[in-house]
Amino acid sequence: MTHRAHIADLSILAEMKRVGQEIAVAEPRVDVLINNAGDVFGTRRVTPDGLECTFATNHMAYFVVTNELRDRLVASAPARVVNTASAAHIGRTLDFEDLQLTKGYRVMTAYGRSKLANILFTRELARRLAGTGVTANCLHPGFVATGLGQRSGGIFGSLVGFAMLFAGRAERGAQTIVHVASSLDAASVSGGYFISSRQAEPSPAARDDPAARRLWDESERIAGFKD
Repeated sequence: MTHRAHIADLSILAEMKRVGQEIAVAEPRVDVLINNAGDVFGTRRVTPDGLECTFATNHMAYFVVTNELRDRLVASAPARVVNTASAAHIGRTLDFEDLQLTKGYRVMTAYGRSKLANILFTRELARRLAGTGVTANCLHPGFVATGLGQRSGGIFGSLVGFAMLFAGRAERGAQTIVHVASSLDAASVSGGYFISSRQAEPSPAARDDPAARRLWDESERIAGFKD
């Protein structure tokens, strides 16, 4: 089996589209798509597309790459989409009038809302994929040691780096990802949220299906998939 690496800046819309299209052409099958890109930023940053960086990287990358690979996933059915979310979504709601946090940026608000967006995206994706043989689920991996937040530099980056000293091993976080991507237990589940390889219930805001549909429509508009 030949393995390929496809490199892209997943904060930029054109790059999200390009890498999704390249994978679709290069791979005859996509049995599992794991959306795991993510970051957190100590201060508000804006991408060349005018998007707040956390929203762009943590949500739009999932949305765009998955949509670019939708046909390949359906053609490969049974197939699975696995989205890494987080318990950081708890207590958050989306402000559809200010998704880019122009009226006041707080780092954990930005991160928590992006993780809420992951769950809402998963629910709406599962609804749209019903009957295709492709499932969509998301998960909380736990607090594990990664490079998350440390590219911000400065005091914030140092604080995150210190906190990571007390985090679990990345392999532990991967366990739930692997479970959702490959286990027989998860094969018949779609639209679910998992913690420690068990299905769990996310927050009430994460079960708001009208909000999930609205986020989908707004994401289509931002991506240029919808006029």
